[in-house]
Amino acid sequence: MNPKIEKLKAERSKNAEKISDLQNRNRKLSEQITKLENNDIIGMVREIGMTPEQLAALLSGKPTDLSATDETNGDEETEEYEHEN
Repeated sequence: MNPKIEKLKAERSKNAEKISDLQNRNRKLSEQITKLENNDIIGMVREIGMTPEQLAALLSGKPTDLSATDETNGDEETEEYEHEN
């Protein structure tokens, strides 16, 4: 067989191996990114004192009463609502 063909096949094989290694590395990086993002989100939710039920309601699009976690915002919202009516 032509030596050039063998050489090109060997290079293609090496490239395929490199691609596979890089794809695996990208999958691992994506997993790490997701874990860190999830930790950040959990930290933010805990920081504001939101309950799991309130978070679920927020994510589902249902109205939530966050005044239990932040009383000053609840009072301001009530005052604004009273002035509008």
